[in-house]
Amino acid sequence: MSGIYIHIPFCKQACHYCDFHFSTQMGKKEAMVQALAKELVLRKEEYAGELVETIYFGGGTPSVLEVEEIGFLLNTITKNYTVSDSPEITLEANPDDLAKDKIDALAQSPINRLSIGIQSFFEEDLKLMNRAHNAQQAEQCITLATQYFDNISIDLIYGVPQMSNERWRQNIEKALSFGIPHISSYALTVEPKTALAKFVDKGLIQPVEDEVAQDHFNILNEVLTKAGFDCYEISNFGKPGYRSKNNTAYWLQKKYLGIGPSAHSYDGTRRGWNSNNNPKYIKAIAQGELPMEVELLSTTDKYNEYVMTGLRTIWGVSLSRIAQEYGLKYKEYLLLQSQRYVEEHLLYLDGDTLLTTKKGKFLADGIASDLFMVNLSS
Repeated sequence: MSGIYIHIPFCKQACHYCDFHFSTQMGKKEAMVQALAKELVLRKEEYAGELVETIYFGGGTPSVLEVEEIGFLLNTITKNYTVSDSPEITLEANPDDLAKDKIDALAQSPINRLSIGIQSFFEEDLKLMNRAHNAQQAEQCITLATQYFDNISIDLIYGVPQMSNERWRQNIEKALSFGIPHISSYALTVEPKTALAKFVDKGLIQPVEDEVAQDHFNILNEVLTKAGFDCYEISNFGKPGYRSKNNTAYWLQKKYLGIGPSAHSYDGTRRGWNSNNNPKYIKAIAQGELPMEVELLSTTDKYNEYVMTGLRTIWGVSLSRIAQEYGLKYKEYLLLQSQRYVEEHLLYLDGDTLLTTKKGKFLADGIASDLFMVNLSS
């Protein structure tokens, strides 16, 4: 088994760009923690005999939980699942939650990896995003965290309106100055129904420009590669020994169990997702029911997912695996569809493996969608 993902659906305030499932109403937090624990117990038979290698608290903002609540959920896992001797246990956290006493308490807990949502070290960017922390807190929390944790990742967002190439470069250099061994970095995306989308529609904020985002992505690759980081997935950069085991398992299509409202699960043949309604989720779990929808994946679904995830990573897409697991017609289709991108130097073949070139990396998602099989349902 890859691991267990626990979705904590609470945030202090809504970031303007975010379309993840969360609530700013904390009144149900205690009931939610109890429901998460009960779902863990209800679903333990799904992965009987499997080894839990990673545990990941995502959200939302998991750092709004008390350390005791995190410990309660971790104890529930160890009592009901077989956990490896040295699991990677990650907590996503926001800088405003990481005061010295909180970091100290987390360091004494089983949490051994922090993923900190910095997003930017500049005040104007944080205000545009409506982040709950300020630039000073961003620097202070990393300074403290590095005194207690070795395995730290931070998030940075590029393609922000009015962010110059120089300011983006300064963001990366600032992150590197703390000795951080892992950086996750994403282009700002205008998602439907978010505050950012409304501001762009009204002309209050300039739309995100693809050319700017691509320039920022190229700068990111250049600076981090020189600093000894591997871009092992388009949005993830790690020094040797610090790749996220949790995220790597997703991209390599290992099994994972998703706990909490809106959380997704995957067992190799089926994909399931929980209700994204907090009261509905809590009520169903209290009655011993799983508020989950399940989809049986077709061969075509599995092929498409493999192509999507594979092209985003340094492992690429194995042609022999395509033929063996999905059928020769899928391999032939992939080779035919990818030919134009090979000729345009956006993809290349390294023996049996199809990979993105340096030029094609930023365009991987769009390229993958053109390689999808859409006319087979087997």
